[in-house]
Amino acid sequence: MNQQPPDPSVQPGPAKPVDSFKPWVTYTLLVVTIMAYAVQYFTPLPNGGDLLVLYGGKINEAIIQGEWWRLVTPVFLHGSILHILFNMYFLYVIGPSLERFYGRTRYAVLYFVSAIAGNVASFYLSDGVSVGASTALFGLVAANAVFVYRNREFFGDRAGGLLRNTIMIVVVNLMIGLSPGIDNWGHIGGLLGGLAFSWTAGPLLQVNRILGGGYQVADQNSSQRFWWVAIAETFVLLALVALRTFGG
Repeated sequence: MNQQPPDPSVQPGPAKPVDSFKPWVTYTLLVVTIMAYAVQYFTPLPNGGDLLVLYGGKINEAIIQGEWWRLVTPVFLHGSILHILFNMYFLYVIGPSLERFYGRTRYAVLYFVSAIAGNVASFYLSDGVSVGASTALFGLVAANAVFVYRNREFFGDRAGGLLRNTIMIVVVNLMIGLSPGIDNWGHIGGLLGGLAFSWTAGPLLQVNRILGGGYQVADQNSSQRFWWVAIAETFVLLALVALRTFGG
């Protein structure tokens, strides 16, 4: 009788408790983003503006003038308490499991590549000021869907339901993004950026037999691969920014 492959929560290497993994990247992103909003909240400008958004928000005119850090910094800034609560709750829900499978470094790279992709899309297609972690979060959603699809044999009957739920989350949030004041182009850009990265460099699991009759789950994609993919994707995104900046 054929044996079923092990559950994908099993980690490569020596056996250890599932709960021993701590998603430190997710925790760090949560803390840094919340601290950034605290600074925003307690340092309002005399005219009612926001100091950190002034120097770190996605402002097209400033990016054209050479302030390219604004393709990254908006991921740490938010427009309201409700805005940051929603985004941080979503990060807390989806981040830890994805970080477990991707590994801390690849997960962090995915987060920031998605953020850059979202802000580049917004730079091209939206003239408004934009802030928020949702560019990166849409990339995480795309990566989660790709991971389930490409490793669907590990999830068995659960794969279809997980993919349907993910698609529903994306559709509902894109519909919400049609509301005034929401940068849906940033969402779409982050989604596509995360999709491109995860499809080419996300975990592709395989089962290897080990001595004693057990199994070991290994990733076919190496760390060198995801670094090259990240560099290539970032280069393309920055080239698009340069094209608009210097091409008029």
